[in-house]
Amino acid sequence: MTNSTNQRIVVTGAAGMLGSQIVDMLLSRGDTVIGIDNFLTGATANLSAALAHPNFELISADISDGIEVAGQLDAVLHLASPASPLHFRTMPLEILRVGSTGTLNALDLADRTGATFLFASSSEVYGEPEVHPQSESYLGNVNPLGERSCYDESKRFGEAATDTYRRDRDLDIRIARIFNTYGPRNRADDGRVVPNFITQALANKPLTVFGDGSQTRSYCYLDDQAEGLLLLLKSDVTAPVNIGNPTEHTVLHLAELVTEMTGSTAGIVSLPLPQNDPVRRRPDITRARELLGWNPTVDLPEGLERTIDYFRTLGPVAD
Repeated sequence: MTNSTNQRIVVTGAAGMLGSQIVDMLLSRGDTVIGIDNFLTGATANLSAALAHPNFELISADISDGIEVAGQLDAVLHLASPASPLHFRTMPLEILRVGSTGTLNALDLADRTGATFLFASSSEVYGEPEVHPQSESYLGNVNPLGERSCYDESKRFGEAATDTYRRDRDLDIRIARIFNTYGPRNRADDGRVVPNFITQALANKPLTVFGDGSQTRSYCYLDDQAEGLLLLLKSDVTAPVNIGNPTEHTVLHLAELVTEMTGSTAGIVSLPLPQNDPVRRRPDITRARELLGWNPTVDLPEGLERTIDYFRTLGPVAD
């Protein structure tokens, strides 16, 4: 855990999986936190501990419509955005708005309050990568059209906007390129692969693998991801930094691991691969290791065990 600095910090997307984890970590180190969320995908339950804390304030609002926070701030952490392939299909316009107008509103808040601004970008800025693993110097191979483009391009715009404020307004910025994050606090109906597999397995339903399952992802456990972001915030690194677990797994291996760990007997079925679904995804985290001293510590089996235990407490998921 990073040391307490008794800061006053805004977190957008505070009720999300990652946002709520960071809120709790900031509160535990002595900071005052203003969380903002419109609860489009966030969950009030994720903030149960924070809501009982005297140093936490929750603002229920859509940052795409503007952000009003009185007083000086030390940091603005912009984590708000629907982020799963399911959301790309069901709320693409909301993703575009929060990634563009919402990001500009968050940048303006940081600018007028003298705060450091941290933008939660994504490995999606690399698109379907033609280099492997992906380092921050790689410019990406992104399709500006299609189902995923609402998210991919909003993150690329967000990075451009953040760096423009650095150059034009001398704003102190951080850019984190987040790779696949999983863990407790993830909604069961989120649509991402880990909660999908776990909820299917716990219901003893077939796990649905898209394509032949040979596509790879690098899964970073929630606690590791949040710690990486706070170390980045504490640093003076203004260039983008990959924050993700560099251990690569096929989607089929993940399905087999979840099946084994839950005792599911329903098997695995294949569905057609979605358009522009990346074949390989793995971060080069040399920059994070050298500049932040960060390295993930939770391996996939351990993280899955914790996450499965969490989903067991939620009970059956309605169809």
